[in-house]
Order: sequence, then structure tokens, then C-alpha cells
Amino acid sequence: MKISNLDRAQTLVEALPYIQKYYGKTVVIKYGGNAMTSPELQEKTIEDIVLLSLVGIHVVVVHGGGPEINRVLARMGKTSRFVNGLRYTDEETMDVVRMVLCGKVNKDLAAMINRTGGRAVGLCGTDDSLLMAKKLEADGLDYGLVGEVVGVRADIIKTAQGAGLIPVVATVAQGIDGGDCYNINADTAAAQIAIAVGAEKLILLTDVKGIMADPHREESLISYMGIDEVPPLIESGVITGGMIPKVNCCVDAIRGGVRRTHILDGRIPHSILIEVLSHAGIGTMITRDKK
Repeated sequence: MKISNLDRAQTLVEALPYIQKYYGKTVVIKYGGNAMTSPELQEKTIEDIVLLSLVGIHVVVVHGGGPEINRVLARMGKTSRFVNGLRYTDEETMDVVRMVLCGKVNKDLAAMINRTGGRAVGLCGTDDSLLMAKKLEADGLDYGLVGEVVGVRADIIKTAQGAGLIPVVATVAQGIDGGDCYNINADTAAAQIAIAVGAEKLILLTDVKGIMADPHREESLISYMGIDEVPPLIESGVITGGMIPKVNCCVDAIRGGVRRTHILDGRIPHSILIEVLSHAGIGTMITRDKK
């Protein structure tokens, strides 16, 4: 379909009030799923991040790297093990996590942003204790070297932002309870970083359309949700499985002062721009009170 110059101009005009609204504000983006593993989607996501930065919106990128970690472990002949959806992390796995997240994925993402015209700096959560954590102890289960975030050095992120840089954060945290470092769930880390820096928005990129009233019908997408609606939807089975911790991260972020949280389908090209800079909006938005 051919797009006319008038259509292009109209798109820019539509974006103007959103650029004005979010200018100088911080948006934290948890980057993962197909948006990270598909080269085409990766390119579109990086373009979104750079564009937001160039129009004056402060972007913080928080990433995991599960598929890459799985591949390295498989080459080592080591089977990935998960407990309640979290990767069980023994010392050997922790070495792989640090190598992959901090040494490869983080630097690759920063380099891609820089090649696309942005200015990014790759940070690991252990850099100057950017992320601080203690060993996760929940439900009487052993998660290994998986941590619970207990502190975020927001000043490090704000210093980078003040220099015009896009912080790209790998989710390995400095241990404060005698542990050297801990593996941190990327959604959890993104929520805690969003709270610490006073973000306007937290965006979680996923591999689904959003939260749906009927998981088998994409047209049943729940576009808006208040945090008080979350517990009954979990109890009724509408929110299940891996979506539960994502939604709980959004709830934590809202209670911590983040104004809006979004669960977006990273399989859609330019999903970030559609949500932030257009009337349309996609995915599920969770706020303190339903619109």
C-alpha cells in the first residue's frame, strides 16, 4: 500500500502531543521475547528506542537473554531448569548468565542502538552496585543464585541520562548478603528500576497480544485495567502462568509511583511507537484506576 505525503504528515502531527507530553520524562522498556530474537523485529524495536530518545524522551532499556543462555548451556551439555518460572541458577549457570547477559547481549544491544543513531551505554547491575539484591527465598523453594532486588542506584542511570545516553541494563545484581552476585528476573528488575528513576511508563514486551479475557480469542483483549482488578482475574484463571509475575511487576510499579504500565506484543513491528506516540495504543495498559 502506497502512503501519501499527506498521510506521513498526519502521522507526525498525531505524534506531536505525545512527544510534548512525554518530553523529558522517562520510559523504562523491558526488552525480550520475539522482539529480541527475530532480527527484523529487533531492528524495528531499536529504531523505536532511538526515535524516542531523539525526540527528548529518556529511555532506559532493561533486558534478559533467556534463549541465548539456553543455547550456551545446551552446548555445554547442561539442561536448563526452572522453578516457578525462574531459572534455577547454580554457580556454573551463574557464570554463563554473567558471560551472556553482561558480556554479549548487553554490549550487542548498545552497539545496535549506536549504529542506528542513538547513544547507548551498556551497564551491568553489578557496575557500582547499580542493582543490589539478596538471595530469593519464597514458598520454601530453592532457586539457587536468584536474587530479590532490594536497592537500585538511580543516580547512575540519571547520570547517564544527563549525558544524553540511553542506559542498557543487564539484570545481574550485586549481592549484599554475602553472595557475590545474583541472577534477576528481567521483568522484576525493570519494575524496580522504573520505580527508582520515577518513570512515567513501564513497558514489558512479550510474545502475546496482552491480557485476554479468553486466551483462545485474541479479540477478547483487555485494553485497560486497574490494579484492583488483578487479584480477581488471577483467582478466576483469566491471568495465568507466566503472565502472573508480569502483571504483578506492573502492580508493584504502579504502587511505587509509575503512572502507567503496559504489556505489549513485541511481535508487532514498532509496537513501542504505536503505544507511546499514537492515538491507537495496543496491548494491555495497567494503571492505578481503570480509565
